[in-house]
Amino acid sequence: MKGKKKAAAFAGLLIAAEAGGSAYLYRRTMRRNKSDVERTMKMAGTDWSQYTPLIQERRERLMAQPHEEVYKSSGDGLQLHATYFSQGDEKKAVICFHGYTSSGLNDYAGLSDYYIRNGFSMLIVDERAHGESEGEYVGFGCLDRIDACGWIDWVINHCGKEVQIILHGISMGAATVLMTSGLRLPQQVKGVISDCGFTSPKYVFTHVLRTMYHLPAFPMIQITDMANRRLAGYGLDECNAAREVRKAKVPILLIHGEADTFVPCEMCHEIEANCASEVTKLIIPGAAHAESYYKDMEAYENAMTEFIGGTVQ
Repeated sequence: MKGKKKAAAFAGLLIAAEAGGSAYLYRRTMRRNKSDVERTMKMAGTDWSQYTPLIQERRERLMAQPHEEVYKSSGDGLQLHATYFSQGDEKKAVICFHGYTSSGLNDYAGLSDYYIRNGFSMLIVDERAHGESEGEYVGFGCLDRIDACGWIDWVINHCGKEVQIILHGISMGAATVLMTSGLRLPQQVKGVISDCGFTSPKYVFTHVLRTMYHLPAFPMIQITDMANRRLAGYGLDECNAAREVRKAKVPILLIHGEADTFVPCEMCHEIEANCASEVTKLIIPGAAHAESYYKDMEAYENAMTEFIGGTVQ
């Protein structure tokens, strides 16, 4: 009898520990006020200090360009923010989506040089629960893809029906544009560029728990999923980039760092294998998470030029 009581008590402690761990995971990852850019950078393992002077120089050059702050409402009533940089006749535009815990201007200061040099107007978005956009819960692409459709409409209304649009995403932003590719898009959207995109938040969290925290994913992922369905309104694998690209109609360029330990390169291969539309893939040797552009700028820009040249007239 005593043995049974001890076993029951031990089981109760395990359940309490799992519930507490799941609540901690949820607070740290899914809610805006707990997500931390410094922690994310450490987990991603990319040494950004070596690129800081270049990024700062390009950010200053970008902000010297004529620009305006844009605000619009999401379908669920949040005020979303983006910064718009107009170039030339506004017939070519790129909509840029950033990574987890970052913001649009942080992630696209470096890449802005390429787009401005090539005559693209840029709409640099703050995804929900990031930057100046409202929201308590992170969308991880699952909610952001609906917001992306609203930004596409804004560009078409602002630039005119002749505009040709590229969607470019980094990390969570890449998952956003890949998930968006499975929706019915206006004919103005000509292509998608994904830099280190993941399949779904469920599989990123599972990978992080196992490789960085050395913890089993079960049952923490299942508990977190239930909480997120109730609080944020979506499941952690409800929208999966590898499934969404099976419905894609526009060409897709996949870019990934070979040394990415945060979002493993295998996810890029899985997305490629499932893609229904024309797909091109560039793997950058030695590049960590979101580092591909800076690790081999020439290869990255050449891949973009070839891809855009085949999609935008």
